[in-house]
Amino acid sequence: MSDTKEQFEHVIEICRNLFVKKLHDYGASWRIMRPESITDQIFIKAKRIRNLEIKKVSQVGEGIYPEFVGIVNYGIIGLIQLDRGYASTVDISNDVAVELYDRFMTRTKELMYAKNADYDEAWRDMRINSYTDLILTKIQRTKQIEDNHGETMVSEGIDANYMDMVNYSLFALIKLEYGDERKDRDMAE
Repeated sequence: MSDTKEQFEHVIEICRNLFVKKLHDYGASWRIMRPESITDQIFIKAKRIRNLEIKKVSQVGEGIYPEFVGIVNYGIIGLIQLDRGYASTVDISNDVAVELYDRFMTRTKELMYAKNADYDEAWRDMRINSYTDLILTKIQRTKQIEDNHGETMVSEGIDANYMDMVNYSLFALIKLEYGDERKDRDMAE
């Protein structure tokens, strides 16, 4: 588990660094996005990953790695938006945005550690394309819950689905960095 924690922290830092750089460039412009728009943004990233996994070629020269990073960051943004609601204008500073990012990433990471203990790191034996399919499934579930105005009868809510999408993406990033799929990293980048 200590390797898992170190690997998790490493890929989280990659995602966080990009989040901070984009904040510098754009500010917290995402504050105007409604959760449904964030779900759709995650959908197009996951759809692109699946397309690249199937076709094995990128027309724009970017692979799956940055898309998984994007899913992580949009998933955390989604959690922030669910908690704070969306705004009509940018209403938080970059420092507050980073504090919120860290808070929701910590919650998401703690969920992963708890589930990982129960599942005995089964994710390490999974294929990256399975993470992609699971993310796409979580997106469809999230869209259904959104269409139901957030109401569920027996299922977890949107926040749990966002956290799972983030964690599946972090698993993929770890496997691309350290795992068997390292040989496929060229296609990933």
